Amino acid sequence: MEGKQTANRSIKKLNRSKIFQLIRSQENLTKQDLVFKLNLSLPTITQNLTQMIQCGLIQESGFVGNTGGRSAKTYSLVRDAQVAIGLDITKHHVIAVIIDLYGTIIYKIRKRLVFERTDAYYQQLSAIVSELIEQASIDPQKILGVGLGLPGLVCEGGSRIFYGKVLDLTNMTIDEIAKYIPYPASLHHDAYVAGFAETWMNPDSTMKNAFYVLINNSIGGSFIYKGEVYSGEMNRSAEIGHVKIIPNGRRCYCGGTGCTDPYISVSNLSELTDGNLEAFFDLLSGGDPAAEAKWQNYLSYLTLAMHNIHILLDCPVILGGYLGQYMGKYIDDLNQRVSELDPFEDHCTYIQGCIYKNEAVAVGAALTYIDTFVNSI
Repeated sequence: MEGKQTANRSIKKLNRSKIFQLIRSQENLTKQDLVFKLNLSLPTITQNLTQMIQCGLIQESGFVGNTGGRSAKTYSLVRDAQVAIGLDITKHHVIAVIIDLYGTIIYKIRKRLVFERTDAYYQQLSAIVSELIEQASIDPQKILGVGLGLPGLVCEGGSRIFYGKVLDLTNMTIDEIAKYIPYPASLHHDAYVAGFAETWMNPDSTMKNAFYVLINNSIGGSFIYKGEVYSGEMNRSAEIGHVKIIPNGRRCYCGGTGCTDPYISVSNLSELTDGNLEAFFDLLSGGDPAAEAKWQNYLSYLTLAMHNIHILLDCPVILGGYLGQYMGKYIDDLNQRVSELDPFEDHCTYIQGCIYKNEAVAVGAALTYIDTFVNSI
């Protein structure tokens, strides 16, 4: 008897999930649409819709049909029934976003804030979260959690950074950095969640497998396989920044030499313009000889890194981070360069620009909560 009740509960949960997911993917559906598309009975559809309307997840959104008969009600997802917050924490800035159940940014804030492992800094993070909620006019009861994206390798479960040399984050815990944030919170490797955001926002595309490269002042990677981030057995996969490309080459922050990181970090470019990457690309677009020379040298190393990724994984490569927002007009040239190294293809097109130009880490950190909630229905 107990086994039968468990089976019935599983079937009911599965039906509810099917209805919710379909309405989430196709707005303004009628009950008959749901009956036809899901092959479920009208009473089952009606009962589940009633429950989800009462929970505030689904709403009546209009009517269709007006041929003298009775118009049919349509139903849609309440986009902000639940929301999540994401923070992208870097050495000099914090980007904060609040997103809805579609992953759409409701509101965002970018603040200049120099990172410190101090109480004063943690209090300022909490103040940013409070400002974000106030500016977005969001009911705090709707907040699923706050994801914090940082340049460090994170233990499974998001409770501790076990390797974080870029900002001296090693052994930082979520209880330390989020002590003043009054919501569930978790730590996330910035590159992992940025890659997750890029693929999550393309659920119907063929990009189920991809390698995302986060190119900032340090380099991170994220390997997405079958729509999920593959973090490796020790939560340290995809560290393209520490793949050796030049024997006995430049010193890396990890202590080694010849790593990819010091060769394709954007500081190689922005050092020409006092740390201003946008100013560098302005010079490059204007034909400045010094910028052009530096760009050509940089491209030689970037090409090698992109080739190495693809030859190992045979999947699309997404360029993101600070570099990604400027790569649109240069992607074709980069693909041509990697084609010259490729033993299998003469015209490679696997390198792609990113969707998110600035907010990928923050959105991805928030999406970890949205994804869990959506899949729990």
